[in-house]
Amino acid sequence: MTAETADHVRLAAGHWKPRFVANGIDSNDFDRVLDETREWRDWAPNWKRVGDVHRAIADDATGGGRAVTATDAYQRAAWCYHLGKFLWFEDRELHDELSELTVANYAKAVTRLDPPGRRIEAPFEGAVIPGILRTPRGAKNAALTILVPGLDSVKEELYAMENDFLRRGLATLTIDGPGQGENAPRFPIRADWSTVITPLLDHLASADLGVDLDRVGLMGISMGGIYGPFAAAKEKRLRALVALAGPYDLSECWAQLNPLTKGGYVFYTKSRNEAEAFERAKTISLRGVLKEVHCPLLVIHGGKDRLFPPEQAERIVREAPNATLLLYPEGNHVCNNIPYKYRPAMADWMRERLA
Repeated sequence: MTAETADHVRLAAGHWKPRFVANGIDSNDFDRVLDETREWRDWAPNWKRVGDVHRAIADDATGGGRAVTATDAYQRAAWCYHLGKFLWFEDRELHDELSELTVANYAKAVTRLDPPGRRIEAPFEGAVIPGILRTPRGAKNAALTILVPGLDSVKEELYAMENDFLRRGLATLTIDGPGQGENAPRFPIRADWSTVITPLLDHLASADLGVDLDRVGLMGISMGGIYGPFAAAKEKRLRALVALAGPYDLSECWAQLNPLTKGGYVFYTKSRNEAEAFERAKTISLRGVLKEVHCPLLVIHGGKDRLFPPEQAERIVREAPNATLLLYPEGNHVCNNIPYKYRPAMADWMRERLA
């Protein structure tokens, strides 16, 4: 094993285990794949094999009429396929196959979730913004929280986060925007997410979905944490924002990003190399934007974030007119090592703002 591939496997283990376990990956599966992976090129094939195991369990349960077992197993399969291709670009054909398997397997589960989900497609620049809408059981005209993934996150990954909002009576709509999930092949990452959220809200307004579009909030994760303020600066239908572990200026953080994350920015900005991706990173900055964000903004950050230092969060709070900082000194990136702290806090905050 070369030093570079060993480092990539080490980075994957150190950075991703808390995140994916918090989002549904079985920790035993993670440890097993880690033990079996010596070369970085084997990461995705190993996760595909684990995903195939869960998919076989799901297919068998479906054939036997065991809907609950099938639903859970299809979700686990989707999450394994997603983890396999997460910031992994060694084989584009396999990467794309795993992306398709993530969407297809989760789609088999989504209508049987509790509460169930439904697919939403909002017209967008000749394509669509796909989303998963879930509403609390028995709720009529529920307030809505839009969940925005980050770099190489996808809508299928955020089930556990959705549940925190749903249990508090809020509907959730988790989407794939430019450079994310189903839209990664179609559109590169962009900064100005008002161009995404405005047509999304226009579409929701034209449909009868059982949600209250006068009470809409947005929660963005990592890079999604910078997209939310960009959207709210122009789209005033957003009533509240949570920026979870987002940067103030991506280019200022560039030098300390690990090589896997830099590779993700190259891929999802459709850049030719790191130098070009860095130039594009300079456009992803909240400088001059936050003064236009007048809705309540909760900034959540970890003191031990290795991607975006907490000073980035502090700058957001200083410049936004109505912002609050919730800093967890022991938190890692997205505070996934303490999900039992930040997730209830952000869901409670959003419920109180949209009540």
